[in-house]
Amino acid sequence: MDEPTWPHLITSLINHVDLTAAETGWAMDQVMSGNTTSTTLAGFLTALATKGETVEELKGLAEAMVRHAQPIEVAADAVDIVGTGGDRARTVNISSMAALVVAGAGVRVVKHGNRASSSASGSADVIEALGVSLAMPVTQVERALDVVGITFLFANQFHPSMRYAAPTRRELGVATAFNVLGPLTNPARPRASAIGVSSSRHAPLVAGVLAERGSSALVFRGRNGLDELTTTAVNEVWLVEGGQVTREEIDATALGIPPATVEQLRGGDPEFNARIAREVLAGSGGVITDTVVLNAAAGLVAYGFEGTREGSLPARLARGMDVAREALLSGRAEGVLRRWIEFSRAATAS
Repeated sequence: MDEPTWPHLITSLINHVDLTAAETGWAMDQVMSGNTTSTTLAGFLTALATKGETVEELKGLAEAMVRHAQPIEVAADAVDIVGTGGDRARTVNISSMAALVVAGAGVRVVKHGNRASSSASGSADVIEALGVSLAMPVTQVERALDVVGITFLFANQFHPSMRYAAPTRRELGVATAFNVLGPLTNPARPRASAIGVSSSRHAPLVAGVLAERGSSALVFRGRNGLDELTTTAVNEVWLVEGGQVTREEIDATALGIPPATVEQLRGGDPEFNARIAREVLAGSGGVITDTVVLNAAAGLVAYGFEGTREGSLPARLARGMDVAREALLSGRAEGVLRRWIEFSRAATAS
């Protein structure tokens, strides 16, 4: 087979012909190597979005992007809890708080994230505002998982080749495949993921990519577009197990959580969101805590925590919520953050 060319790929997309994973992988290799002009990349991304991405196309892009990432050596027996962003709701950092709760329950968490793009505070922003240093060398990022039970892979550090795509993405200013690649490109390749996806079109595709990898995952979105499990709307959930994807609708209020409004989840700048996180970890209760517990439960179910592997999905989530609440009320989640801060400061100073 001849090597792909940009004219061939873009013409195929314009004619609504799906590309193979090998073809989109070639395209990402070109981008990550700095061999693509801004005009060509913009044309490719626009044509791909206009046609509509497929599972194979996203898989090829994601796998190539991970190949260009900074290598990291950690055990795959871990979970990532992450959202795509893009819902424009400017909520507090639910997934970051949920990650600390899951780590407090004893499950190793390898969180992958970046600074804010469409919100006031991304996961990297709030984690830094909480006092965790993002300047740790890779060896200490690896070691944090063993010592603390959680670590953070800062996308700017682990995906340096993304600098070649960033200007074009900013100039385009519209959603493209890159908007959903973040959760699919964790360099640690954890075996489990809980992923919030704001786009109704992309959510089942993300689930499909994870299924082809053999991952265990929950992919979810509120029907109001939130990239998290929520009590502000009915949730669409794609359960990924054994290479299969099952879609369900979950009304979280049926799990005993009072309904909420998006306004009650509204966040602010990183310092504001960090203050909310400290209050939640201290056991403050309320709407935000309920949402954090629900999303932590998704992480526990995705991982297959004891007691969450059998039964209906609502029953499994309910069990996960019990575990998450206990991790909060016992102070173990708060303890994880405290140890993480101490570890990161020592690792940065050394």
